[in-house]
Amino acid sequence: MISFLKFVVGQLSFQYHFGMISDEKKEEIRATADIVEIVGDYVKLKKSGSGFTGLCPFHNEKTPSFHVTPRLGIYKCFGCGESGDVFSFVMSMESISFPESLRVLAERYGIELPEETAEAEDEKSGFREGVLHALKFAGLFYHRQLMESDEATSAREYLGSRGYDQKIWKAFGLGYSPSGNLLLKEALREGIDEEYLAAADLVKRSQRDQNYFDSFRNRLMFPIFNPSGKVIAFAGRILEENSKSAKYINSSQTLVYNKSEVVYGVNFARNEIRREEEVILVEGYTDVISMNQQGVKNVVASSGTSLTGGQIQILQRYGSRLVMIYDSDSAGQNAMVRGLEVALAEGMSVELLELPEGEDPDSFIKKYGRDSFVEIKKKQSVDFVVYLLNAAVKSGRMEGPAERSSVIKKILGYIALIPNELDRQFYVQHLHQKTQVYRGGSDRELFQQLQLIINEEKRRNRYRRETARESESVGLPDNIKLNAREQLRPESEKKSSIPVKRPHYEMELIRLLLQYGEPMREFIGHHVGEDHFEDESIRILYSDIMQRHINGEEVSVQIYMRKESPFPELLGDILLEPYSVSEQLAKRTGGEFRKDKNPVLTAKSCMKPLRLNYCERRRREISIKLKNSEGDSRIKLMELLTKLQKEISRIQKTASDDLFSNPAWNREADVSGKKIFEYKMKEKNK
Repeated sequence: MISFLKFVVGQLSFQYHFGMISDEKKEEIRATADIVEIVGDYVKLKKSGSGFTGLCPFHNEKTPSFHVTPRLGIYKCFGCGESGDVFSFVMSMESISFPESLRVLAERYGIELPEETAEAEDEKSGFREGVLHALKFAGLFYHRQLMESDEATSAREYLGSRGYDQKIWKAFGLGYSPSGNLLLKEALREGIDEEYLAAADLVKRSQRDQNYFDSFRNRLMFPIFNPSGKVIAFAGRILEENSKSAKYINSSQTLVYNKSEVVYGVNFARNEIRREEEVILVEGYTDVISMNQQGVKNVVASSGTSLTGGQIQILQRYGSRLVMIYDSDSAGQNAMVRGLEVALAEGMSVELLELPEGEDPDSFIKKYGRDSFVEIKKKQSVDFVVYLLNAAVKSGRMEGPAERSSVIKKILGYIALIPNELDRQFYVQHLHQKTQVYRGGSDRELFQQLQLIINEEKRRNRYRRETARESESVGLPDNIKLNAREQLRPESEKKSSIPVKRPHYEMELIRLLLQYGEPMREFIGHHVGEDHFEDESIRILYSDIMQRHINGEEVSVQIYMRKESPFPELLGDILLEPYSVSEQLAKRTGGEFRKDKNPVLTAKSCMKPLRLNYCERRRREISIKLKNSEGDSRIKLMELLTKLQKEISRIQKTASDDLFSNPAWNREADVSGKKIFEYKMKEKNK
């Protein structure tokens, strides 16, 4: 857990350019940074064989397809195709550059980096870091004001009256924003440019005189952190109870803050959520803080907004069960029901807890303590079917037949949101049992009604897509048409959910080159050129391997894991498999699983489709050129096309084992021994 105390005492110096970091220093960071620990900050991982699995953070999924292999230091998702090493993971999660990922990991593991300026970041990444630095400065400034400023006396008294001690102030980085544009003045004095402050929504430009002024003034400040503990936004609470100003104001959407994808307190709660296998969702910032102070730490809030699918997806990284506890007033209960729809649609297991009238999580846990809260949560948390039925009974909506029918249809509408068919089945049967007192018959009528609701929703979705297509014919601007198509396209058709498909035989050849040493590189290199590879990234990797081979340099998995993108990502695609034979199965079956009983035969079976695909590509290219050729050029192309067609026919008719000559073996390949295989090169004809 990254506390704000660490943030307070952390170094404030910021560099927009990074010193030239040596390969030795990069390797020190790689060797020290535990990829399981780093990924575990974002993904709930479970041990699986020699690696770990979890729900992929790069796309929305219900069944884990994301694998981490600590032995190789890489990750791979077999659902969306994302893969890489610890650096690329941090880069993706934090949207930062490679040099910045080095800095983040070095800071985390206490590794010193050179300070001399040399290696510049790209402009966008550098600007983002400038915004984050401005936010970090503001967090420290506000916190110092709360602790030291006379003007913040009312804020300190307020926190004291709420029962918050200074330890919790520091842990959550609470602060105070003074009047008089003092943040702007202090930031400029520290050399922070106004454009970074404005981009962070810490200052705004006056329409009257175009000068900047502080966005937050005379407010108790709540920093909002991302999962790794960086300040990305603020919420400010007014202290004057009778003020006409809004009780809370939040940072606007910025380069680093998307409120629909941020959950307040998740940086403090994530590890506890994993341990409890449950996340408690409350309404407000003070609910989170009060419950933490009382020892309930697996709690978060929806950051001052209605619950969104993006927020639920973040929570799913750490736990699959959600307990929603909102205020007991009508506004709180309505918000909880709206949030229920989102959580069910994202596939979470949801329970709801209604506290005694007049209580909210903050007041209840202060009044009755942690043990009483845990007890009431255990005894009175109910699934959404029971919760909605109880609410209908209390309001008298289960007294008449028409009202009963309406309530049951509404609950079926919630069940229809659940993506998993088996889960829907169980909830329908549950609803059937709970409503037997009101209705006769079997659960068949409920299933029929559920199907009608699902079919109606499908019809509406089709109508939306058709409406979007029709709108394209009435002259809408291209950018609006493209946005409409993307918004209304089914999830299964969206680009982000489609894994990158690389030819399997191309990846297998790279694996053989890396695993079976110099003899295999001699053998494959004799038959395969880099132009044979269709995938550009694999072609680059093959060319690099063969160049190192020719130069007598080391070729190994470790060498390429140390290189920058795209090599680590490619290794994830090439070396990791979605299924592996467990050690227990190997013992039961009496030995070791052997992927390549004869590596040369494996190589031949890959080189055949590689060469065939290459020839077919060449044939298509020549056929296109023929359409615009004349004279001698056309005759030469025709001859080449004929040769290619004969070669294609020969490849198709010939078994892969007969298509390529064998090396001269000393002995059969033996993948169970330390020395995999060896052979003598054929002597050149004299």
